[in-house]
Amino acid sequence: MAKQPNKTAAGTNIQEVRQQNAQSAQAAQAGQFATEFAAETNVQHVKQQNAQAETRKAQNVNQ
Repeated sequence: MAKQPNKTAAGTNIQEVRQQNAQSAQAAQAGQFATEFAAETNVQHVKQQNAQAETRKAQNVNQ
């Protein structure tokens, strides 16, 4: 198989990956997060878990 410029052996476009990495680094410096992480987060579930943790913490302090 002939080597293609800007492609890895697996066929990944190196230039595209570099561009995505640069965009990710800029977003991280600006304090932004990728939307796919936000979309995967169930806010209500996290709040419920946090409330349960606070309850357990308070019970442990009182013992």
